[in-house]
Amino acid sequence: MYETAILPKTRRARTLDRPPPATARAELDPGFGRRFVLFADAEEEFDWTGPLSRSATATTAVAALPEANRRFAARGLVPTYLVDYPVAECERAAAALREMLEAGECDIGAQLHPWVNPPHSEVVSRANSFVGGLPAELERAKIGALTEKLTETFGQRPISYRAGRYGVGANTARSLAMHGYRLDVSVRALFDYSGEGGADFTDFPVWPYWLENGLLEVPLTACLTGPLGNSTGLVRRQWLRGGLARTGLLNRVPLTPEGVSLREALYAIEVLLDRGVGLFSLSFHTPSVVPGHTPYVRDEAELRTFWAWWDGVFDLFAKHGVTPARAGDVLVAAEA
Repeated sequence: MYETAILPKTRRARTLDRPPPATARAELDPGFGRRFVLFADAEEEFDWTGPLSRSATATTAVAALPEANRRFAARGLVPTYLVDYPVAECERAAAALREMLEAGECDIGAQLHPWVNPPHSEVVSRANSFVGGLPAELERAKIGALTEKLTETFGQRPISYRAGRYGVGANTARSLAMHGYRLDVSVRALFDYSGEGGADFTDFPVWPYWLENGLLEVPLTACLTGPLGNSTGLVRRQWLRGGLARTGLLNRVPLTPEGVSLREALYAIEVLLDRGVGLFSLSFHTPSVVPGHTPYVRDEAELRTFWAWWDGVFDLFAKHGVTPARAGDVLVAAEA
């Protein structure tokens, strides 16, 4: 269905761990309009504050996902759930996702957490949790194992991919193309993970762009707000960010209900619309739909706040005529 785009070389970026040239920007079909997409990380439950473990593979929260998805469906959304290996391997979790997929209520993509994704050839560590930093052969093998597992479990080959912890590297795009992926959503614009061994996305754009192999990158949407909103260099200075945010001089706002207030998100969307942004990519982690599994939703009160965030964002999008799109719609609009 999705054929490889034929693009002049001057429009293509080379790797996912380096900012693209401006000429790599993907121009969407004008008839596509202003749209938003939702990619959710369908993953296992683990201790976010503790060390990573290969044995932390529980997926109980997926049972609550069909009910949560009905809220999205009522707003006209068809989310893409980026499924990692433990979820695909658990028959009960996979069955819940498969039922939604077969009903046309969601799409299935891939998410790779290397510490719980075979082959297990590396030491489990924070640095090795960024799969793009592993040897190219091992990253490729892990992507291959996940892809085959998802294809077997859901009856179709995934075309969308996210590296867990946004862990792309110099070889990621090439490996994704080899396994048939067309859309990557791993780039978290304006964020820097280089201190832990990951990529530095501080200077990355929020607009979609092409890579040399016909892979389309759709970064997670984030915005710098405040009088210093054009000072991306200040974002790197972690010791400054808190004070700047409190004073309103500079605030980094990703479009997710996890750790971002509704007030911040609504203001960021207004700013982005004023700047001419026409595609918004939102995200969350599926264990957040059940209290106690992530630091963002610890109790029922925070779960109500979580859903109020989505209602407020959807209402603002509707006010401005920003409508939902599926992942495949974005790819088609870019190739048009």
